[in-house]
Formats: sequence, C-alpha cells, structure tokens
Amino acid sequence: MERGLGGLGNAGFGQALGQWGSGGSCHCGPLCSAPHPGPHYLLPPIHEVIHSRRGATTTLPCVLGAPPPSYKVRWSKVEPGELRETPILITNGLHARGYGPLGGRARMRRGHRLDASLVIAGVRLEDEGRYRCELINGIEDESVAMTLRLEGVVFPYQPSRGRYQFNYYEAKQACEEQDGRLATYAQLYQAWTEGLDWCNAGWLLEGSVRYPVLTARAPCGGRGRPGIRSYGPRDRKRDRYDAFCFTSALSGHVFFVPGRLSLSEAHAACRRRGAMVAKVGHLYAAWKFSGLDQCDGGWLADGSVRFPITTPRPRCGGLPDPGVRSFGFPRPQQADYGTYCYSE
Repeated sequence: MERGLGGLGNAGFGQALGQWGSGGSCHCGPLCSAPHPGPHYLLPPIHEVIHSRRGATTTLPCVLGAPPPSYKVRWSKVEPGELRETPILITNGLHARGYGPLGGRARMRRGHRLDASLVIAGVRLEDEGRYRCELINGIEDESVAMTLRLEGVVFPYQPSRGRYQFNYYEAKQACEEQDGRLATYAQLYQAWTEGLDWCNAGWLLEGSVRYPVLTARAPCGGRGRPGIRSYGPRDRKRDRYDAFCFTSALSGHVFFVPGRLSLSEAHAACRRRGAMVAKVGHLYAAWKFSGLDQCDGGWLADGSVRFPITTPRPRCGGLPDPGVRSFGFPRPQQADYGTYCYSE
C-alpha cells in the first residue's frame, strides 16, 4: 500500500473524496443511472469477468483511453445484496491510499501512464464479487465495473445434529469453520451445471434458500424441470436450513493416514506429522483441485467421516459420479477409520 496523497495526512475516505473534487455518491454504475451515454475517458474492459483462485495475485483492468486534465481514480467493491460500496483504494496518478482490509493487499499496477488497473495479492474467498473503477475529474465522473470470480467448489453442509439446524448467521459461521464461506447464487448455479444434485435446501450468501436438482423427482420439489429450486424470502434469524458452502484452492495439501482410529487418535496422528485434521472444505478442495482419490473413510475436524472419489468404481461408495462420500457422524470413540490431515 502506497502512502502520500499530497497533504492528506490521516484524512478519511470521505475527506479524500471531498479534497479531490467528488462527493461520496456513485455515478454511472449498476446501482444508479448514468449521467451520460458511456465512458468518455475509460476504456471498456475486454473481459467483464476475471477468473482467479484463492491465494493467487490477480489484476482487475482499468485503462484510460486519454487522460483528462486532472483526475483521481477510486476503486470500490459492490457488496452483494446491499446498496453500498466498500472503498478499496484512491489514487491521483502519483500516490495511492488503501482503505479497509482489502486495501492492505491492493496496489495500482501502473504498467504505463494510462494504467489504473488494480492488483490484489493473496486473493481470499471473500474477495469474489463486483468491483468498480471510477474516474473522478470534477465534471462528468464515469466508471467501469467487472466481476472477480474464483474457481472453486460448492458443498452442502449440515451439522451432526441433522438437517435444517442453521439460521442464516449460524450457516455463515459453519461454512467459515470448514474453510469456506456461504456460496452465492451464481456459485450454486455453476455447481448445478457441473453436476450438483441435492434435495435439502440451504442458505446462500445473499440470504436466499435454495437447492439444486438435476434429476427431478417427487421428494425434491416434484417432477417438473431440473433447476435451482427456491424457498423464497426467509427470516434470517428464525428459519432454519442447511448451508451451501464454497471453497477454493488450498495453499497446503491433504493426505490420508490409514488405521483404525478414534477421533482423538486421529488428531494425535495428524499432529505427529506436523499437520492438523482436515476440515470439510479442505477435503473438497483437494478432491476438486488436486484430484485426491481415496477409497477409505477418514475422520475430519467436525467429527464426520468422508472420502473423496475422483474415479468412481465398485465398492467405493456405490455411486456412478465423482464426489466426496460421507459416512455421517459416527461416535467419536468409534475406532474404525483413518484420518485426513491438512498441512500448510
């Protein structure tokens, strides 16, 4: 993160915009109408969707076709389901100041004098979403927007108590505890196109409750067309469902330790190897991105027993499609399984 901004000192984000000749209102974006037909200075992005993975360094392009006499550039993130934007960085072409948790990992690329592209280091799950590059010149502000989309995997999740135990906030916490976050509708839709078929409804990040059906059947919303079924608006505090979680690539790796272990013995076995018992998100990411294929049930940190299958075969779960199989939540004292460990 660069500093300076010519005499701004410790001025806040709003003060910075005021000093630079613009209010905090949005201009020419999806949340409000444009004051002119299109950008005068900013070039439209070649790609409106930028793909990346967790842990990577990614660039969000923003390029001027010509510079106005004086200008500033503001980068912000459009929060899903909310009519607000979170500031990330402001630059006057010479100096830049970052704001918030993302600002500490963001910088200007500055490949040339007309380059206002944003570089994000160490991409995190919560970085996925809609971004805006706004040119502020004091006359007709303009902006371009693009979406950062992470490659990842969606997995349904419920606790040991059984299905439909989470309100929205508990579902959000449960996903984070399993190395994930609540999936968005777009992520669930992508997972459905890739084969996710699940008959239990779960919370999504936007606060909706849905479930994906590939094979329409009576217990799963009737025998209509396949698709994403919706439960409509739900009370985030009162109503209870499962969760659809999303995770992406790992910085470490998952490995299997064979044996007939209880849950406590599984933790000890991983610690002896300088690792920890893997979380559910770790196992799904290893299956998705590393092709982990193991026909042995193993303990995970939440007390469940699962195993990943990349190449379906007889006596490995009995299902024709790849996936992560589950034995549910056995008694922690039951010494019948190996364990999956995660090491950075």
